Amino acid sequence: MGKKVYLTAAPQCPFPDAWIGNALKTGLFDYVWVQFYNNPPCQYSSSDINNLEAAWKQWTADIPATKIFLGLPAAPAAAGSGFIPADDLTSQVLPSIKNSSKYGGVMLWSKYYDDQTNYSSSIKSDV
Repeated sequence: MGKKVYLTAAPQCPFPDAWIGNALKTGLFDYVWVQFYNNPPCQYSSSDINNLEAAWKQWTADIPATKIFLGLPAAPAAAGSGFIPADDLTSQVLPSIKNSSKYGGVMLWSKYYDDQTNYSSSIKSDV
């Protein structure tokens, strides 16, 4: 019996992704780790979740992946923009997106920054 192989991708949040948008629509991807940062039109900004929420809805409606993950920077220094304070993530963003049947969890960039901030520990129980 062979090993199960999962096909994943980590596109930028503007839809469709400029590089792999067509491939993502094939239905072959199991997990899609969307980078909801460094792209102001589709990311969280100063307590405003509208752009991120609209982008999330488009990704989950239009991409036939099993699960879609919310990709975020683990610290303000980890990305140029799009960092979400843990309190805002757990009180505003996650309640808005977790009801999606395609919600898979949160992906953080990167382990180095997470080690500095312990961001994952502060959100783990809410993810």
